[in-house]
Parts: sequence; structure tokens; C-alpha cells
Amino acid sequence: MAQPKAARAAAAAAVPDIAAQLNLASACINGAESMMAAPAAAGRPPLVVVGHRGKGMNALASPDERLREVKENTVRSFNDAARVAGVGYVEFDVQVTKDGCPIVFHDNFIYTEQDGKISGKRVTDLPLDEFLSYGPQKDQDKVGRPLLRKLKDGRTLMWDVRSDEPLCTLREAFEGVDARVGFNVELKFDDDLDYQEEELAGVLQAILKVVFEHAKDRPVIFSSFQPDAAQLMRKLQDQYPVYFLTVGGTQIHADARRNSLEEAVRLCRAGGLQGIVSEARAVFRHPSAVARVKESDLSLLTYGQLNNVPEAVYMQHLMGVDGVIVDLVQEIAEAVSEFAAVVAPEPSPEEGQAGRLGPDRAAPAKKTPNFSQREISFLLRLIPELVQ
Repeated sequence: MAQPKAARAAAAAAVPDIAAQLNLASACINGAESMMAAPAAAGRPPLVVVGHRGKGMNALASPDERLREVKENTVRSFNDAARVAGVGYVEFDVQVTKDGCPIVFHDNFIYTEQDGKISGKRVTDLPLDEFLSYGPQKDQDKVGRPLLRKLKDGRTLMWDVRSDEPLCTLREAFEGVDARVGFNVELKFDDDLDYQEEELAGVLQAILKVVFEHAKDRPVIFSSFQPDAAQLMRKLQDQYPVYFLTVGGTQIHADARRNSLEEAVRLCRAGGLQGIVSEARAVFRHPSAVARVKESDLSLLTYGQLNNVPEAVYMQHLMGVDGVIVDLVQEIAEAVSEFAAVVAPEPSPEEGQAGRLGPDRAAPAKKTPNFSQREISFLLRLIPELVQ
């Protein structure tokens, strides 16, 4: 069994107020003075938009009601995202229950309340039937256990969203979600535990069994913050690409492989991985790293709160980022559709294989973006303010 680490990863910052970020971006742009314009993105294929945990994560303490629209990591959330024009993938977290069933859930612990007392259990210590007993039930004659969520600041809140949905398994996601949308399957492991290779292999093989049996023609990408799990998944199969998730130095971890984009590139090259998923702030802090990622023939996706700011997403498009994982799926997909784009080149035979992320065919030319040269230029000043 995995054992607690002596040195824990640094705690992540509280979820920022997305509405405040958007207001800051708008206010800064409106008051900007002219600077040298950023280069055009001529010849670049359109950004791939990936729905974070479906149609956005649930930030229960955020004043932004869009982050409590629908229960994250559910079949409903995935299908809501799939219905948004321009969304190519949904991202979600997969863990494996005590009895070997891959389930879709982000947090390491699940919480409930009974007789006025709050209790939590590690998700991977639960059998499947107990996991599915939390929250709303598919059988309307059954009443599920109250579902709560513990925030990073220590508070525990009722998991209230406008459209609640039952928890689901990985198999149910494959069977119930629109087949046109791809899956970015995050292989979820606890940063506070050490895992032996045999334990990792058992978890990954359980996930692969479901994928091989139910994926059919659906595009699938694996990703993980756990370096050993990412490399092992690449060894266990070569049908689906594997990406390494990294904070890129925006937090410091005991495992040095997780602390920079340069380390991420080294790990990918050593393990034969196909891409990197980086915190967006790391890309803005170290823009030269994008070139090194591309020189290593790797795809680059980003995630994080900055990806809910259209101007920041557009800057990443100019920098060469291939795709963005976002919470405000509708807003960002619409913004991306307005970015300047040219017809994408026909993919080579190598690019048409599973190791590449991108459109299957040429995209039609689109209108020029709504950002003026002055606005794009000022983003060079705006972005450092947002990434702090």
C-alpha cells in the first residue's frame, strides 16, 4: 500500500475569482497605451479547447455562479461541454476503487455529514457501491448520502450546484458521452503518498481495460502529475498518447521532475511521452520554454485560471500552445473561434496517428480577432500582473 510522504507538496493557492480576472483584463486593456504589436499567428492551426472536468470545475466558494452550473466530472457535464461548438475534448480525473473499478472523481477524499458530524474517506479505500452512494442517485427511489467538499482553506461546504448529477464510472463516461468529443483522462494519484511500481501498474491496467473495451474510435489522451505513472502508462501501451502534467515551477514539489518545464521536457524525452500539460502561468513566466517543447517534437497544452481570460488564451495561441483546458467553456470556445486562423495544413501520416493532438482536417479560414494591435501589445504588460 502507498505510504504518506514525509515531505508534502506545497499547498496550492485558493481558487481566484474569475470574474475579477476578467474585469482586470478588460480594465487594463481599455486604459492601455500603444506598444509594439505582437507577431501574427499566421500558419498556426486553431487552438484545441478542452473542457475542464467537463463544463468547468465546481469552485463552491467562488462568487462566479458559472462555476456551480453543473456537477463537475459527470456524464451531464461532459455532454454539456460536448454541445459547445469548438470543444474537442473533455478532461476528467480517474481513480480506481478498492474493488478495482475506475471511477471519475477529482478529490482524494470524499465527505459526508451524518447526525451533525462531518466525516471523510479516501476514495480509493471505498468499494464501488459505497462510492456511488454519495450524492443524487440514478434510482430516484433511493436517497444518497449528503455530499460535501473540503476546500483548500480547510472549510467544508455542501456540494451545491444548479444541476446536480450522480457520480459516474469511467465505463459510464464512455457509454454515455457524445462520441464526437475526445477524452483527456487524468490518471489521478495522491501527492502525499508514495506508490510502488506494482501498485501503479495495477491501477493503470484497470483503467486500460475499460479504455480498450469501450473507447472504440473516440480520441483518448492520458495525462498525469505522477511522473512514474505517466512513464509506466507509456510502457504499458502505445495506442494512446501520454502527456506529463506539470505546475512548471509555479509550486515547488519534493520531486524535482515536477518543478520546471525543462524537467518536464527531459522526462518526456526519456520516457517517450508525446506531450506536456503545463500550468499556464509557467508558460508566461518562461516563454522561451515553448520553443524547447516544440524542438523536442512534443505537443503543449495548458491549464489554470488564466485560461478563463480570452486575452491570455490568445497570447498562448501566438506563442505556439496547442490547446487550453478551460472552465468557462462557452466563453473561451467562442473567443477561440474569433481568433485569426488560416487553413491548417494536411497532416502527415505521422501526425495522423495517436501521438498528435489537433484537427483531423483543414479548418476553414475565420475572421480576424476582435483584439486590436494596441490591445494585443498591452497584454505583454497585463500578463505579468496576472501570473503573480
